[in-house]
Amino acid sequence: MEFRGTTICAVRRDGKIAVAGDGQVTIGESVVFKSNARKVKRIYDDKVVIGFAGSVADAFSLSEKFEGMLQKYSGNLMRSAVELAEMWRGDKYQRKLDAMMIVADKDNLFIVSGNGDVIDPDGNACAIGSGGNYALAAARALLQETKLSAAEIAKKALLIASELCVFTNDHIVVEEV
Repeated sequence: MEFRGTTICAVRRDGKIAVAGDGQVTIGESVVFKSNARKVKRIYDDKVVIGFAGSVADAFSLSEKFEGMLQKYSGNLMRSAVELAEMWRGDKYQRKLDAMMIVADKDNLFIVSGNGDVIDPDGNACAIGSGGNYALAAARALLQETKLSAAEIAKKALLIASELCVFTNDHIVVEEV
């Protein structure tokens, strides 16, 4: 029985970065196990926001390891993400983690991929998870066509994804740095 977390979207606008996540946790392909899970959270004295998608247990493990890296490297987001990715790729047990994260501080936004990669996304939006492509398309359109804030765009992008992706719901949490 595999528990899966689904869609996360991040948007950068006007010096702010907002990370939004839906609340659905699914077992397999057909059962909604929980509708109000929190997959976006603040860490490192509220200076960093992370959002995770994929296997719930793996995502929690990964986020705990990332918090440890932030402590070790005094909150340096890029260094912490790169060190986590190196550890992830180098450890035969961690390489099997089935999760992805979006990590952000006031200046940086990265995707830490399931392969142990650190990706600086193109543009001012990125998304992961089963509804990620829908959320990303919506966020890019909203960035181009509206004056909405980063938080408003991230939330609306997730709402649009929830209308298209059966693994994404409209119970949305948004955190902004």
